Amino acid sequence: MAKLARDVMTADPACCTPQTTLDEVARLMLQNDCGEIPVVDSSNHLIGVVTDRDIVSRVVAEGKNPAAHTAASCMSQPVVTVPADAPLDQVVSTMEAHQIRRVPVVDGHGCCAGIIAQADVARTSREREVAHLVREVSREVAQNTH
Repeated sequence: MAKLARDVMTADPACCTPQTTLDEVARLMLQNDCGEIPVVDSSNHLIGVVTDRDIVSRVVAEGKNPAAHTAASCMSQPVVTVPADAPLDQVVSTMEAHQIRRVPVVDGHGCCAGIIAQADVARTSREREVAHLVREVSREVAQNTH
């Protein structure tokens, strides 16, 4: 039987609100050994994600103080998600198509149920599939210059 997103996801990931300061988001990443924190509203609906790269490129590299900025100020949105009952090959295709290393998993109500990282796929897939995912997520996209 084919594995589903719910079978490989990290359930109940650490989440933050749009008002969470970025220094606290960074602490959540450190405490949970992860590079992405889902941003949820008061009903646990997923509204964005903050990655370690978002914090570095949109705040730290611009000389801004992470403690003075919130998740809402640098979160990536709209967020790409997969449903909990999505087959693993659909999860991989979604990650490849959007060139993302992690994808949040939502339940039938749009609430954050989990998150899947490349490492989760690596633990449950054949070597060839993992190599393809890493190659596709890492490929350079031609820049459109006008």
